[in-house]
Amino acid sequence: MNVEARKSGSAASPSPDSRGLNFYGADASLKGMLQIYLSAAERAHLEPHLERLGRLVGGRLDDLAREADKMPPRLEPRTRQGEDRQSIIKAPAYIAMERIAFGELALAALSHRPALGWDGPLSAASKYALTYLFAQSEFGLLCPVNMTDSLTRTIRRFADENLLARYLPGLIADDPDGQLQGAMFMTERWAGSDVGATETRAVRSGDHWLLYGDKWFCSNADADLALVLARPEGAAGGTAGLGLFLMPRVLPSGAPNGYRIVRLKDKLGTRAMASGEVVLAGAVAWLVGDLAQGFKQMAEMVNQSRLSNGVRSTGMMRRAVHEALTVALGRRAFGQRLIELPLVRRQLVKMILPAEAALSVAFFTADCLERADRGDSEALALRRILTPLIKLRACRDARKVAGDAMEMRGGNGYIEEWIEPRLLREAHLGSIWEGTSNIIALDVVRAAGKAAAHRLLEAQLTAMLAQGPSDLAVVLGERLSAALTLLERAGAADGADAAAARQAATGLYYATAAILLVREAKLLADPVREDMARLILAHKLAPRDPLATSRQDDARSERIIGALLAARQGAAS
Repeated sequence: MNVEARKSGSAASPSPDSRGLNFYGADASLKGMLQIYLSAAERAHLEPHLERLGRLVGGRLDDLAREADKMPPRLEPRTRQGEDRQSIIKAPAYIAMERIAFGELALAALSHRPALGWDGPLSAASKYALTYLFAQSEFGLLCPVNMTDSLTRTIRRFADENLLARYLPGLIADDPDGQLQGAMFMTERWAGSDVGATETRAVRSGDHWLLYGDKWFCSNADADLALVLARPEGAAGGTAGLGLFLMPRVLPSGAPNGYRIVRLKDKLGTRAMASGEVVLAGAVAWLVGDLAQGFKQMAEMVNQSRLSNGVRSTGMMRRAVHEALTVALGRRAFGQRLIELPLVRRQLVKMILPAEAALSVAFFTADCLERADRGDSEALALRRILTPLIKLRACRDARKVAGDAMEMRGGNGYIEEWIEPRLLREAHLGSIWEGTSNIIALDVVRAAGKAAAHRLLEAQLTAMLAQGPSDLAVVLGERLSAALTLLERAGAADGADAAAARQAATGLYYATAAILLVREAKLLADPVREDMARLILAHKLAPRDPLATSRQDDARSERIIGALLAARQGAAS
């Protein structure tokens, strides 16, 4: 099959291939988000980079990701001269992807310095647009990318000038060979989600600290710098007693620091990215910020990672949709193309809706982050509740959407030569990293209880609804109110409805997504986004008869499929 046939899906194949597709060109929804959230100048500047990355996803980046997944890293405990200097040997394909992500695209640095030819740091929307596309080929490498970005952000906010002078230039270096990578070593065997149970000790030693402990899950295990939570001797228990420390892999003298990687994890997904267990045996580290505010300061990095997780899961859902559509367009069964079969079209719509919901919430959250960084206190509160919302639902929805894409391809979808198995494996990680679903739902409840962030969100969403169709505004407004009421009950002091935290957070997420879609329909003059909002209302928020059918819903679904096909056709022309 030639490239144009692959792009359009016009030629039949026993297992149609998305290779050759421009994943940016085929994504009308992403273009719409950039139209809303980027200035015309930044959008025009970024578009060639998105076009190039869209082609890489449909070609070389996909090849590298598949090859790296088959060659997990290995731990070398000594040099060949017998020196006790540990190293992690990574797949050449993984190293090549690092050069694209850290070097060519500057994904870890573009929020902190001029990059990609732009005369200053690019916006959060630009960064997450690139992340969303990159994740459609490779999820795991974006963990080190995000941690480097987030570590840089955290120390710029809290570290002293001496520490910044020593390490910031390397973190934002132009040359990937000289760029420092970051990580956070936080999890312990008995202190996963319960960070207050952290046992790692910090002992003062002159102008620095020595760390002792056992960190159980350290991704990017050989990172140049890691942020570490540890309890200073004599400090209180719980999170209040934790300090935040910056720990280098190599000391300023050139000697290795006092910690070792015990082993690498044999993971279900993100196999090419090294995660390990690390024992700290008097590792030298420097205090970051206020000793009594360590956990709060670390929350900055954790929240950035949660948002990145949500964006990456959104990208994987979009890739799953692309693959399912490619199969539906290019495969024939029972004398028809799959795309002509009603059940196939229905399955596609069920995949598209969560992908679109996540995209809308992701870019709205990125915009709040951008405004919060400029000093907007309301945006800061909105970001506080939106970040766990997208982490909760986008990551869970990605698991289902990836499974549906595998089923659409059939037996070949279960074979590792195709991307669907890797999508499914890696989609499950999003719901675990940086807090499992229960923990994240409780964080949504806390955001409501501590900052009344849910009421600020309500005010913004209600204003958006006032600009939409009156019938939709009434029903969505009522559903939003019901979700907020349940959220408050879930956080009530008596704990009677504590088990409703996930139900409440899920309702608030889908209400938020539906209202954003209504707003986008108007801003982009795109009635299909209103169709999406109405389907989310009908299937995620409203009571319904599970055996009922709806001609109106069927018509809306057909318009959504039509828009998806038009975007694919446009990418092929």
